[in-house]
Amino acid sequence: MKKVLLAEDDIDFATVLKHYLEIHQFEIHWAKDGEEAWQTFNNQDFDICIFDVMMPKIDGFTLAEKCVELKPEVPFLFLTARNQSEDKIKGLKLGADDYIVKPFEADELVLRLTNILKRTSRQKPLDVIQNDIQIGLFLFDTKRLELRTENSKQQLTEKEAALLTFLFQNKNQLLKREEVLSSVWNNEDYFSGRSMDVYISKLRKYFADDKTISIESIRNIGLEFKVKM
Repeated sequence: MKKVLLAEDDIDFATVLKHYLEIHQFEIHWAKDGEEAWQTFNNQDFDICIFDVMMPKIDGFTLAEKCVELKPEVPFLFLTARNQSEDKIKGLKLGADDYIVKPFEADELVLRLTNILKRTSRQKPLDVIQNDIQIGLFLFDTKRLELRTENSKQQLTEKEAALLTFLFQNKNQLLKREEVLSSVWNNEDYFSGRSMDVYISKLRKYFADDKTISIESIRNIGLEFKVKM
């Protein structure tokens, strides 16, 4: 039974959703505002989190930032009435695995939760490759999910590490977008594509100071992770 943190201040909606998810064999821990959710997240381990955006005390975006900083390996999604594109982009940049706008079909949420959990459980190839990988000037610590140089350290999220691992394993090769999406996101839909673009941009920033490393996009085809040997 997967353990879920549900942060939602709408009592009627959360009560129904909690009951429905429990029927589908999820263990739900319901927090009624952002502050309660943050304290619960601090004190317990979860397989996945569901955050409303508009909550009292701590809003969902701020809550997600704090949770990612503390436990970047825990996947999360937003469940909100806010459907503006800028909100979706902000959610993606924070590392959300999905962004579902109310109203929605409950069965769809169950499927999305299941798919995210399957995907993240498969994103453990880091355990079967060497602990430290040298990529240009950087040392990629696959156990601690850190990207380090002599003077800096960047903490990676689970998704960033999984994407970097896949790119490194296929370095200096032209990869189709569908291939990357299928391997890392296990999905090729529009949301996943936008999410991938955000993560690619993040990796480019991390490697910006090393001219021997580049991630080049090839229009209408895919991308190539270039590492000069």
